[in-house]
Amino acid sequence: MHVIETADALRKQVGEWRRAGGRIGFVPTMGNLHAGHLALVDRARELAGRVVVSIFVNPMQFGPGEDIDRYPRTLDRDCEALRRKDVDLLFAPPVEVIYPHGDRATTRVEVPGLSDILEGEHRPGHFTGVATVVAKLFNLVQPDVAVFGEKDFQQLAVIRRMVADLDMPVRIVGHPTVREDDGLAMSSRNGYLDDAERRIAPQLYRCLQEVADGLHAGQPIGKLEAMAMKSLERTGFRPEYVSIRRRTDLLPPEPADHELIILAAAWLGSARLIDNLPVDV
Repeated sequence: MHVIETADALRKQVGEWRRAGGRIGFVPTMGNLHAGHLALVDRARELAGRVVVSIFVNPMQFGPGEDIDRYPRTLDRDCEALRRKDVDLLFAPPVEVIYPHGDRATTRVEVPGLSDILEGEHRPGHFTGVATVVAKLFNLVQPDVAVFGEKDFQQLAVIRRMVADLDMPVRIVGHPTVREDDGLAMSSRNGYLDDAERRIAPQLYRCLQEVADGLHAGQPIGKLEAMAMKSLERTGFRPEYVSIRRRTDLLPPEPADHELIILAAAWLGSARLIDNLPVDV
């Protein structure tokens, strides 16, 4: 596995593969890899002959007071996991390679509408940081296909819109959320949970399942959202939102819409957890 930190070396290696007719699959991450990330790598391997993974903790997508300083960085362990998956190249750039003038002075990519609701409402500027860094990484790696986890469903929607609007020649593939045996969605931030909180955490997904049952039973959306918020509070969470949206564009559903998704974000101790559940009604 090539481990590369500079843009020039990355372009040189990817260029060699392209001239040889290689197809490039790409998995962007912030590291601290778990089984969910490695499932994305496996999917990229199915879709391309060469697999590139990036590890970059992107300062632009963290707001004031968020956890960038304590976000887990486990590069040596991550490298070993990627080598076991026969990844062809790991791009692990320092901040100055991605933002040579600093992340506050760089050109930005914004996806209006999708970036301002749900996660975007609670984390202003977050998706500008996501769209900007993903656009830069796409320009550097020039992949044929990129794989993203559906746990971050709104992020996936933002990236798909950006790629379509900017005519980027990259196929975006979503991969279903990978869960622990008890239903908790795998996340690097799960490591913030203490033992007691870890036992409570699966209730977030169970709450979404209860909302899905209510949708199938024809209960009103507003009532289901309010009941879910109260249920999470009783369990020990500090919920930010539980929202039922149209899956295609994350707008509030119309009566004729059948492909829905339930999205939620809630604090448990010092960990902010997000999850979602697609529902066909």
